[in-house]
Amino acid sequence: MRLNLTSINMKDLLVKINAEIETFKTEAESLTEKGIKAAGARARKSTLELEKLLKEFRKVSIEESKK
Repeated sequence: MRLNLTSINMKDLLVKINAEIETFKTEAESLTEKGIKAAGARARKSTLELEKLLKEFRKVSIEESKK
């Protein structure tokens, strides 16, 4: 049963990572193509969130590979 919980966490993480990547792409595009300066701040914030999510993914992935 523990493997299922890890798999759920991995799937949840992937959903969150993909959503955050989309947010980053949207905000970065707004900054570069439309010149919206506030979008730059939102894009930078998104990179920080991605960093956290990717670290968590690495942690879960390593735990899963040890099983």
